[in-house]
Amino acid sequence: MNTMKELTKAEEQVMQILWNIGEGFVKDVIEHYDEPKPAYNTVSTIIRILETKGFVNHKAFGKTHQYFPLILKEQYSKELMGSVVKNYFSNSLHQLVSFFAKEEKMSVAELEEIRLLMEEEIEKQKK
Repeated sequence: MNTMKELTKAEEQVMQILWNIGEGFVKDVIEHYDEPKPAYNTVSTIIRILETKGFVNHKAFGKTHQYFPLILKEQYSKELMGSVVKNYFSNSLHQLVSFFAKEEKMSVAELEEIRLLMEEEIEKQKK
């Protein structure tokens, strides 16, 4: 990605939890994992890496830290999708949509829904 660093699967999992809960201590993040839950030190390390990458910051309460996201989920999604389109679909949204229409065996209802979204966007841009 151009400006934003990409997240590993483990980092993205922690970010998804922080985006959902807004802020929390390491133990709060762990609570939101499915079983088997990761070790405290594992999650703590991932959060510190996210802090180094600029995705997370903290408020200190004595020796414990409450963490919160610095990057909005929408912001990351936009960067990530831009990267996917650029790197896998020759920077062509047309190729991306074609891929999903063909490869994902989309239903008529899903294709209709996408068509309606596209028609709404066309109308907006015409104004």
